[in-house]
Amino acid sequence: MILSVSRRTDIPALYLDWFLRRLEDEYVLVRNPMNTRQVSRISLDPAVVDCIVFWTKNPERILKKLEHLSAYNYYFQITITGYGRTLEPYIPPLERIIDAFKKLSQSIGRERTIWRYDPIILTDTMDAEFHKRHFARLADELAGYTERCVISFLDFYRKTERNMHSFGPLILEDEAFLEVAAQIAEISRSHGLNVETCAEDMDLTRLGIQPGKCIDDQLIERIIGHPLVVGKDPNQRPACGCVSSIDIGAYNTCTHGCLYCYANYSKKTVERNIKNHDPNSPLLIGHIQPTDTITEREMVSLLDRQMKLF
Repeated sequence: MILSVSRRTDIPALYLDWFLRRLEDEYVLVRNPMNTRQVSRISLDPAVVDCIVFWTKNPERILKKLEHLSAYNYYFQITITGYGRTLEPYIPPLERIIDAFKKLSQSIGRERTIWRYDPIILTDTMDAEFHKRHFARLADELAGYTERCVISFLDFYRKTERNMHSFGPLILEDEAFLEVAAQIAEISRSHGLNVETCAEDMDLTRLGIQPGKCIDDQLIERIIGHPLVVGKDPNQRPACGCVSSIDIGAYNTCTHGCLYCYANYSKKTVERNIKNHDPNSPLLIGHIQPTDTITEREMVSLLDRQMKLF
C-alpha cells in the first residue's frame, strides 16, 4: 500500500512524535471523516507499506529523525509559497524553510524532494507580476535541490472563500491564471524544473505544464526499483491524477493557520481537537470510545510480482 501522511494535516511538522510511535508499534487507527464512529486499523508493517508520501510546510523536525524511516521507502512534498504572515500566520520564516528543504534534498535526493507552489492566489496586489518575481526568486533557491514543482490555483471551498474575504478582491479569470502559468512554465524551463498541476481542471499542456500525480506510481517505482499494480484513486476529484493511497491524517488539526486552508473548518474546532491529541494514542485525535467500531483493513503490498519473460 501507499501511505499518505497527510493531505488532511501537517503530520511531519506538528505530530511527528505521534507518527514515529505509530511506526514503532507498526499500526495506526484512523477515523472515517464521513462517519467518525467507524475506525480503521491500518498496518504499518514495512512489508506492506510500499511507500510513504509526506506532505508538509515545514520539514525541519523530521529532517532530524530520518533514521526512524530507514525501513521504509518515501518521498516528500513540501509547500513553499512564502506568502507571509498575513496569509500564513504560523509558518516559520521563509529562509528557514528553504534551508530545511535544501538539507532534506541533500540527505535523501532531489528526486524525492518535491516543491509545491500551491495554491496560487491572485489578487489586486498579488497579481501576475508579483508571482513572476516571487516564483523566480524561489526557483533560484530551490532549482538545484528538486526536479519537480507542483502548482494549482486557489480552489474555492466555501470555508476558504469565507477566510479569504477580508484579504481583498480576488482575481478569478482564466486569462489571469493562464498568464501566471505561462510565466511559471518559462521560469521553470530556465531552471531545469518540471512543472505539473495538482487536480487542476484547466488544460495547461500547451504551455508545457502536464497534469501531475501527487501520489505518483511512476516516481514510487523509480524510488523502489520495482513495478506496482495500482490504479487511480477513486476517492479523489476527477481532475486528480493520484493513484490509490491510505491517508492517516485528520481534518481540523493543522495549526499553521493559513487563510486559504481547505482542511480546517474553524479555529475553535482545531483548538478543541488539539487538546485531545495524545502522542501515545493510536488515533491522531482522542481515544477509542465504546461506541466506535474498529475494522481491520486488509493491507497488501502493491508490488507487481508477476514473472515477465521479456
